[in-house]
Amino acid sequence: MILNIVIGLLSAFFLFASSIKIFGWQKKVFEIQLDMFESYGLNRQIMFLVGCTELFGATTIWFQSSWIGPLGALALLCTSIGAIFCHLVFDTWKQGIPAMVTGTLSAFVFSTGYSTLLSALLH
Repeated sequence: MILNIVIGLLSAFFLFASSIKIFGWQKKVFEIQLDMFESYGLNRQIMFLVGCTELFGATTIWFQSSWIGPLGALALLCTSIGAIFCHLVFDTWKQGIPAMVTGTLSAFVFSTGYSTLLSALLH
């Protein structure tokens, strides 16, 4: 039950975030995010790739009984860790709080299914 709630929250958040990074449909948020990426020395193409990684994680995280679900959680965890790093280096730790929350939740989801992914990789 808790796992499904966490998956739902992560999926909704990252579907929204990835759609802005990929399509730029919400102009104000897109421009703020692009400015942030550029302040970190990253370009629009990197932002697009991060959005694709987030979209992959947000859609695959639902398949926890398969190896792809934990892989999706790992993708979200990695993007969250990257965001935390950038915020800590270039901004303030307070700006990294959302990434810390998504990172913690992604780690929780990954921890529930990592053995499935490990089994798939070893066979």
